[in-house]
Amino acid sequence: MVEAKTEHVTERSPSAKRRSAARPTAAQRAWLRLGLDQPGGKLPLFDERGQRVNERTIRSCVEQGWAESWFDNPIKPDWLVCKLTEEGRKSVT
Repeated sequence: MVEAKTEHVTERSPSAKRRSAARPTAAQRAWLRLGLDQPGGKLPLFDERGQRVNERTIRSCVEQGWAESWFDNPIKPDWLVCKLTEEGRKSVT
């Protein structure tokens, strides 16, 4: 039997790799910019036309580290209330 010696290698998770190289899409940038002038960086649930922001856009921004969940909405638990992170702020300025 042959034993293989392996060297300890620290790898970043796939999401961390994605986070460092990713750039926001046009839709993500538009949504993230709306938090720049809001108290605490609060990101809106609805866009400028009154349409609900696509949940995939929100979840993707959270996964990338550009936004983070702020609090749970007890009246509408399926709504994601988020705020801009420092990384998100940097990505759109």
